Amino acid sequence: MLGGMLRFRLKLASWLVLATACLASFACAAAAAPGRAVWIWEPDSYGMLENEAVASEAIAFLQREGFDTVYLYADAWDGRNLIAERPGAYRALIANLHRHGVKAHALLGSWFLGTHAYVLPARRADALAMLDRVLDYDAAAAPDERFDGISLDIEPHVLDAWDVRRDELLANFLDLSAALRERVRAAPQPVPLGAAIPFWLDGIELEWRGRRDAVSAHAIGLYDYVALMDYRNHADGGDGIVSHATTEMAQARAAGAGRQVVIGLEVAPNELAKVTFDGLRPADLAREMAATARAFAAEPAFGGFAIHHYGAYRRWLMR
Repeated sequence: MLGGMLRFRLKLASWLVLATACLASFACAAAAAPGRAVWIWEPDSYGMLENEAVASEAIAFLQREGFDTVYLYADAWDGRNLIAERPGAYRALIANLHRHGVKAHALLGSWFLGTHAYVLPARRADALAMLDRVLDYDAAAAPDERFDGISLDIEPHVLDAWDVRRDELLANFLDLSAALRERVRAAPQPVPLGAAIPFWLDGIELEWRGRRDAVSAHAIGLYDYVALMDYRNHADGGDGIVSHATTEMAQARAAGAGRQVVIGLEVAPNELAKVTFDGLRPADLAREMAATARAFAAEPAFGGFAIHHYGAYRRWLMR
């Protein structure tokens, strides 16, 4: 009787050890899976904010496609500015996203509003006001209704003056980034601040605040994460996704404080075939993302992927 009880206890103990190991294995596998974000621009974000049925269908789609983060547009569009005029719409949508395990970062920047000009000193006040509307929203919202971060998309290289004033505009971008960072740090509800940057900034050196370095390194030092616009449709090779992100990973690691590089990939149409997966299939995207994730599996700065953008991705899947 006692021998049987002892054997039972030993077997039970072995089962518990095995179960614990299995759970740890699953937890490690889940932790190792790269995150997946998506930019959601003006019309799609406003559609989700103003129509509950559209929001519900969109959230179901996000879950099916494995997205755990959205960069949700949070500024004016089509004569309205819902973050200021109807904050309740954002509260309801963000709370709904959170209930379904999806984080929401406030996406700030707009081609329609010409926010690329916000890098100019004369437009600094407009940029700060854009940010303040989100910070004011978060300060008044309940914890489950707040943004999980802020994602800036202001690209000085699209300005007409870029070819003749490149270094000046890049310095302006860094100055603006520093001002936005200080504003977020001083906020009642500070959140991670990120920015979209093109991969080729690592090839431009700039003297800024007494230090000469690649513009990408300056920028990574100012943000909690960057969404690297690493727009190529193949992982390997000298002109591939991995190659174009390697320098930024090292820069983020050197900057410390847990800084992350999220690799942005394009699915929208583009006249240059190599920058987009538009002409390829979902299986091709999955294959190249897997190859990239393997290449950066041991990289602490690797923050997963971001797909540009929600509307284009949905259209691409339906072809």
